Amino acid sequence: MGSEEFRRALAVHAAGVVVVTALPEGEPVGLTATSFSSVSLSPPLVSFYVAQSSSTWPRLRRAGDFAVNVLASDQANVASRFAKKGADRFAHPTRWTAGPDGVPLLDDVSAHLICRTHHTVEVGDHILVVGLVTATTVVEAGRPLLYHQGRFGHFLPR
Repeated sequence: MGSEEFRRALAVHAAGVVVVTALPEGEPVGLTATSFSSVSLSPPLVSFYVAQSSSTWPRLRRAGDFAVNVLASDQANVASRFAKKGADRFAHPTRWTAGPDGVPLLDDVSAHLICRTHHTVEVGDHILVVGLVTATTVVEAGRPLLYHQGRFGHFLPR
């Protein structure tokens, strides 16, 4: 099976979109992830994957704490900005505030999960990052931003 065939098959699966942010060595970093999921309720664990080739990962891994910012349906521009290589992701028009220990929290998201790195492991060409959730804030339980067939979109409940 070729990689293109594999990508086409994965593209039919809709995924929620988050931006993972941290403050290693006093400089904010962040990346978009569609691989976010819950792992355990007790202890409260979540996970996401990041490509080993990511230019953000070397800095992100130096942070002990990070935030998972659950994007709302109208934040496709935020997801795109944090997915773009070489962009100043925290410059205008990104709006954010410093959370616990300075961890960047994006404004206008649906929820924040503050995490401490619990475990990392290389899996294929990605790194699995498992975080222990230390605090949460549900800002607004509105419609989620989704990623489906290579595009961002939103869910319309029936």
